[in-house]
Amino acid sequence: MARDKVTYESYEQDVFDNPPKGPVGVHRGSRSVISRIAPFVIVILVAALCGFGAWAWVTGEYKNILNLNTSSQTAQTPDTEKKDSSDAKSDSTHSSDTKSENTDSSNAQSDSAATDNAGQRAQQDQAAATVNKATQVRVINATGISGYAGQKADMLQTAGYTSVEAANPTGSVPTSTVVWYQNEADKATAEDVASTLGISAVEQVQGLAAPITVVLLN
Repeated sequence: MARDKVTYESYEQDVFDNPPKGPVGVHRGSRSVISRIAPFVIVILVAALCGFGAWAWVTGEYKNILNLNTSSQTAQTPDTEKKDSSDAKSDSTHSSDTKSENTDSSNAQSDSAATDNAGQRAQQDQAAATVNKATQVRVINATGISGYAGQKADMLQTAGYTSVEAANPTGSVPTSTVVWYQNEADKATAEDVASTLGISAVEQVQGLAAPITVVLLN
């Protein structure tokens, strides 16, 4: 018996013999040019960096690169320090100016006070150096010689003194002839009285009955 020839039509048709029209299954969309070449570019860059790193390590150029970065940071630091130094110098200058102004003000006040004191002393010295022949002068006779005080009083009046009196001593008397004056302003007048009468001793004494008192002794 001869075998029958098997053909496509020999099988019973099923669902797979009538597939749907159009694409069936999962299909990838077409990729852009950039997405296709990006992996190659990345590989090239990584390879170039690795090659550069190996070259820098072998030749020692990495030290120069590190030194360059350090020098750049150091170059920036002096600017900041210079600015801080300038600010500190400005503050110091301002402080110095303030102190100088305060010192000048204190010196001016001291000079003014010194000038006032000098003026007052000059006035006192001028007043003390002025001879006032209208000052009351009392001549006390402690010699026991009658009329001796009157004679000295006449000498003073002849010299221009207008308020002179002769008197006898009361209480204790000094040991030698002397001219007493009570106030500093009468010092010059007392010295002139002593010069007129030929007396060398002139002393300041408090509690006198007259501004100037002449005590005559042997």
